[in-house]
Amino acid sequence: MKTSSFARLAIGVSTLLLAAYALTVSAAGGYHLVKKVPLAVAPGGGEYFDYLLVDPDARRVYVSHGTEVVILNADDYSLVTTISDPRFKRIHGVALVKPLNKGFISDGEAQSAFVFDLKTLKVTGEVKTNQPDTDSIIYDPASKYIFTFNGSSHNSTVIDPAKETVVKNIDLIGAVEFPAVDGKGMIYDNNEDKNDVVAIDTKTLEIKNRWPVAPEGQAVALAMDVKNRRLFSAGRKPQFMVMMDADKGNVIQSFPITAGVDAIQFEPSTGMVFVSTREGMIHIFHEDSPSKLSEVETVKTEYGGKTMGLDTKTHTLFVSTSDFDPPGPPTEKQPNPLARAKPGNFRVLVYGR
Repeated sequence: MKTSSFARLAIGVSTLLLAAYALTVSAAGGYHLVKKVPLAVAPGGGEYFDYLLVDPDARRVYVSHGTEVVILNADDYSLVTTISDPRFKRIHGVALVKPLNKGFISDGEAQSAFVFDLKTLKVTGEVKTNQPDTDSIIYDPASKYIFTFNGSSHNSTVIDPAKETVVKNIDLIGAVEFPAVDGKGMIYDNNEDKNDVVAIDTKTLEIKNRWPVAPEGQAVALAMDVKNRRLFSAGRKPQFMVMMDADKGNVIQSFPITAGVDAIQFEPSTGMVFVSTREGMIHIFHEDSPSKLSEVETVKTEYGGKTMGLDTKTHTLFVSTSDFDPPGPPTEKQPNPLARAKPGNFRVLVYGR
């Protein structure tokens, strides 16, 4: 049967409408809130939270919370235990060194990386970095070193996890942020002051390259597709996420995002990229190819949910946040103050498909 031009046009329009509807349903049926996990006030009563780390093998979620690390069961989200110590002052992140059965906790105010046993989950030691704002922390399996990135100190402290001693401080010239590691001898770190990514050779412990991240500014969040040699970096002013070549340093693609980004996660098995922001959004992208990202959906979370962990086994996302008081008055040090977290309302939000 022959079809008229009008009929063909109508069929074409209908097909487009159905495709748009299918995409809408797909987004609506995508990532959604599975559970809210309320957690008790940390020792000391103040409210502060930063990075989350998921160990998909041990089925643990490490949640930084003030003066403690909360550990949740990654399957039923129950409380496993908390790691605390009288020396803890302001916890930022956790890195795991499984060959040594050790974990390391960065503490910005204590200017230390605390060591704990992965079996007993008890603190066993302390490595003094003596660097203010000892912030993000990562393990590099190529060099077998721990690296802390110290924001106010503008440097990275290299730690031998076997000896629990400092090897070197690497001057990175500017406010460093979150790193990514390729497992082959390179660490990449965002520099918020310089609007660039610093590439560090973990064999020589020297800077190898610096690459601008424009149109992104104030680069803070970073993740890596190791197989395809792609970096995913996100910043706050201007608010963009960019995909970069990890060898040449050029920006391949960029996307606008919401305010206050602080975390990116990449999932190798699905090619998904997740970007979380203080504004209360998770921007989700798919790596269609090493030269192309596509937007999948944007999930509304809660204000303050800027840090995030990913369970690569179940594809579950973990976001931490709290209720907030209005911002305090402007000061010389903080001319544009942010809303302040209220003690006693801390929670982890679990998102799944």
